[in-house]
Amino acid sequence: MPVPLPPPRTGHRPLTLEHLTRDEDGERLHALLWRPGPGWRMVSSAVLGGGTGERAWVLNAQVAHGYRRTDPARHLAGLARAAGAEGPGVGLMTAAEVADPGRAGDGGAEAFATAGISVRGWAAAPGEGAGAVLPGTINIVAALPVALTDAALVNAVITATEAKVQALVESGHDCSGTPTDAVCVAARAPYAGGETHAFAGPRSLWGARLARAVHGAVRAALPAGPRHA
Repeated sequence: MPVPLPPPRTGHRPLTLEHLTRDEDGERLHALLWRPGPGWRMVSSAVLGGGTGERAWVLNAQVAHGYRRTDPARHLAGLARAAGAEGPGVGLMTAAEVADPGRAGDGGAEAFATAGISVRGWAAAPGEGAGAVLPGTINIVAALPVALTDAALVNAVITATEAKVQALVESGHDCSGTPTDAVCVAARAPYAGGETHAFAGPRSLWGARLARAVHGAVRAALPAGPRHA
C-alpha cells in the first residue's frame, strides 16, 4: 500500500549523520548513523538489511583491523540498537576510518562515502576469490528525494558503482574497487499522487544527479594520492 507522504523537496539535504564512538577490541572506533525515519525504500549489498525494502536507518561502522567475528550482521544490529535505532535498517562495516566521510550533493541527490583502499584491484582479476579482506573497503550511501521502481533501484546501484570506478581512476588509482565494497541507495517510498521514476541510469534525470553526487563523495573520501593509499 502506498505510504502517504508529502511531495519531496528536491532542495533539502536528507543525509544528516550522527557521529558515534565506542571502545572495542582495544581500539577507539567510530560509526556514522543516518536515521531518515519511515517512508524510505533502500537497495543495498550490505551484510545487514541488504536487498530491497523499506528501511529506517543506515549504520556505517568502523571495526578493528583483524576483525574475526563470524556474526557481522548480529554485531551491526547490536550496535544499531545501542545507538537507539528502531525498525529495520542497513548495516555496513569497514576497518577504514569513518569519522570524516567524503560528502557531495547534486540537485537533491546526496551521497557520503568512506574509503579504505589498502586492498584494491580490478573486478575481473584472474584466479579464484580468496574471501573478504576488511581493511580495504569503500562504503557508499546515497539518497534520492524521489520514488523509484524496483528496476530503477537496481539501476541506481549500477550507476553508483560506475561513478565510484570513475572517481578511483580519475584520482590515479588503477583499480575498480576493493573486494568488500558495499553500497546503499535510498529513495522515497511511493506515495499517493506522486511520481515513481522508472529510470536511474547515468543519463536519466535522477541517475545523473546520483552519479555526480557519488563521484564527488568518493573523490572526497579517497586518500590524497595513490602513493598514500
